[in-house]
Amino acid sequence: MLLLWSASGVIFIFAFVFAVVRFSWMYMLISAIASIPVTAYFFGAENAWQYVGYTPLVFFTLTVVLWFLQKRKMKLIAT
Repeated sequence: MLLLWSASGVIFIFAFVFAVVRFSWMYMLISAIASIPVTAYFFGAENAWQYVGYTPLVFFTLTVVLWFLQKRKMKLIAT
């Protein structure tokens, strides 16, 4: 269990940093999916730590925003 937690945490952090640097929606999606096991643990908390469980929603929202921005950029380049 600890291996899954640490592996998904490392993948989540590296994919997030790479997504921000490269402005890539694909890596942001990978980051959102990889963050689910870590945030599922915190979602069951009885205190303020349960709000960490909503982190994948933020990453999925950023994925959609990056996808629309990249799509608009490609459309501007094509014209």
